[in-house]
Amino acid sequence: MFGTSQNVQSLRSYTSEEIEALNQRYRALAPIDRIKQLYIDFDIADVMLTSSFAATSAFLLKLVSDANPKQEVFFIDTGYHFEDTLKYKAQLEAKYNLNVTSISALKEEHEFTTKDETWKKNPDFCCSINKVQPLETIKKKYKIWMSGLMKWQSDHRSTLDIFEDRGTILKFYPLVDISKEARDAFIKTHNLPFHPLVAKGYHSIGCKHCTVPGEDRSGRWNNNPKTECGLHL
Repeated sequence: MFGTSQNVQSLRSYTSEEIEALNQRYRALAPIDRIKQLYIDFDIADVMLTSSFAATSAFLLKLVSDANPKQEVFFIDTGYHFEDTLKYKAQLEAKYNLNVTSISALKEEHEFTTKDETWKKNPDFCCSINKVQPLETIKKKYKIWMSGLMKWQSDHRSTLDIFEDRGTILKFYPLVDISKEARDAFIKTHNLPFHPLVAKGYHSIGCKHCTVPGEDRSGRWNNNPKTECGLHL
């Protein structure tokens, strides 16, 4: 059923049985083989890849560049990134010859959050303006959304499978069941560069106003209970 891109392209939604069939097929594959298989089962024009260029983003980006170097990578430029994040982005773009497109909020909406300092009183609203809405403007063009989420990163992510139905789009997490130890071993074996702030105790890196050093995602949103920006909910 999912053997050719023509068959898959004709589908706009997926039954639970179809998604489970995909998950069963892909669970037995290594991450690189999952990504390669994705481009057999789906057309590249239907695949949206996002990267935050944070912490260890090089893991997924190297795999994708090996599997399909033509894949476009979307970077959500919130206007509040650490300078180290932008330098890391430039480093990975050059190292893996990535095809990166930056997207951002409408100028007046972003400026409102700056003047209002929205992140201090309503971080969900700030994330919605500067992260969620910019992606919503392009998301409707795609059928598959690939990202590097892993189960051990948060309680929400621990419930995810390789393929997840998100209503208007099918999420694809090729690294979802990879342990932290396996991730670190891959990074060491392939000598992948870490984000510069990892050495300073930052293990999950977002906007500079809302990120402090901490294990896993505990340092996001200044250690308050919020652990997701809303993109992946």
